[in-house]
Amino acid sequence: MSVVPSTSPNFKANVKEALADEQLQNALANIKNGFVRNRRIASERLAEFEALRDQARDIKTHTIEHLDVYLEIYQQNVEASGGQVHWAMDEVEARKIILEICQNADAKTVTKGKTMIGEEIGINEYLEENGIEPIETDLGEYIIQLRGEMPSHIIAPATHVSKEQVADAFKETHTELDADRSLEDADDLLAEARAMLRDKFIQADVGITGANFLIAETGSSVIVTNEGNGDLTQTLPKVHIALASIEKVVPTLEDVTTLLRVLARSATGQEISSYTTFSTGPRRATDLDGPEEYHVVIVDNGRTEMLAGDFSEMLRCIRCGACMNHCPVYNAVGGHAYGWVYPGPMGAVLTPGLMGLDEAAHLPQASTLCGKCEEVCPVRIPLPTLLRRWRDQVYARDLSDWMTKWGLKYWAMFAKRPALYNFLANPKMRLLAWWAKKHGHLKSIPTLKGWTENRNFPAPEGKTFHQLWKERK
Repeated sequence: MSVVPSTSPNFKANVKEALADEQLQNALANIKNGFVRNRRIASERLAEFEALRDQARDIKTHTIEHLDVYLEIYQQNVEASGGQVHWAMDEVEARKIILEICQNADAKTVTKGKTMIGEEIGINEYLEENGIEPIETDLGEYIIQLRGEMPSHIIAPATHVSKEQVADAFKETHTELDADRSLEDADDLLAEARAMLRDKFIQADVGITGANFLIAETGSSVIVTNEGNGDLTQTLPKVHIALASIEKVVPTLEDVTTLLRVLARSATGQEISSYTTFSTGPRRATDLDGPEEYHVVIVDNGRTEMLAGDFSEMLRCIRCGACMNHCPVYNAVGGHAYGWVYPGPMGAVLTPGLMGLDEAAHLPQASTLCGKCEEVCPVRIPLPTLLRRWRDQVYARDLSDWMTKWGLKYWAMFAKRPALYNFLANPKMRLLAWWAKKHGHLKSIPTLKGWTENRNFPAPEGKTFHQLWKERK
């Protein structure tokens, strides 16, 4: 069981709450207008984009098949550059290692860059419990830290928050500033966050960042950001801790350049992010800046078990967020409905693997299996296939609720008898078409409230699939 609280077992209740949240629904509309459009334009502009996806898939597949070798090479090269590597089997070990490093540095404040593995191990709460103040420096993470929330998206953690809600959070927290100040414009909010964080950067004793990649060949950690906070977090404090999970390692610098070319385009539609920073060891005598100590904490936390099972392909994920940006379920309910750190299709596969299927049995059902997630994944993870594998296990272990079990048995009775199915389905389709003829859609259908409670059901048009298939044959 994770140390980070989870509401994944309450997924259905979370969904109802999300669908009824008008502000959230307005915020989710921006994803389609931004990330989705920008990814399409960026991918179409690069002729070799699909070939790069193949290369990226092959790089990650090769790496996870030889993970022990590359992790060992990585450790050797980190230590050769003067850094230290720490291994943690689970979140408890990882938290203790980080706390010990901070205590050895006599740290009072810690600045943090965005790190999903940091969310996974609950490092902020743990540091606070032990008298150390963690300060999120990514603007989105800073906002949700003030609001006491989890990220709702892996690259845009505050995408669910409106400008007005950000202003309210700033006024509630930044009480030393003029209470009557104007925070109506986004630029005003940005300027205030920058001013409040500037002193934190300077005062911090330790800086913690995530790592998009760990390069075995050079012993470097790589972070990809669109804000300068990551560089300030790494270079100003006397101690830098890079926090990563085991699958972040890649063999060579050349491999990283390939992955970077698909990462930014898939995530935000950029050719490359504003900042792509490589860190290799502590400051040397000839360096103008950098930390005195460089630590890398590498966390397993269930990934070795996934590596040996049927879901190892999920470890190819480079955390771009494209799958959730294009997912109709995520775009309807947002990230918090998934109940833990990782939302969307990647979360629906990864969370059961890390937390256990008993805790997250609902999540693999949160998919239409439309295949869009696989279509846009930069490393071609077969997400629909993996979701079906989890569904098979849910069924085999009898983890479904009674209504789902009854519904599947009822459906199977007709699906196994095509003649009976067609005999009953055809008149129903004609009835629905007649019923919806006046408005072109249906606002309610008996026994199908789940389909119509938050959307209109379109009227059947033309011939059924079975009719068209019969004609084609």
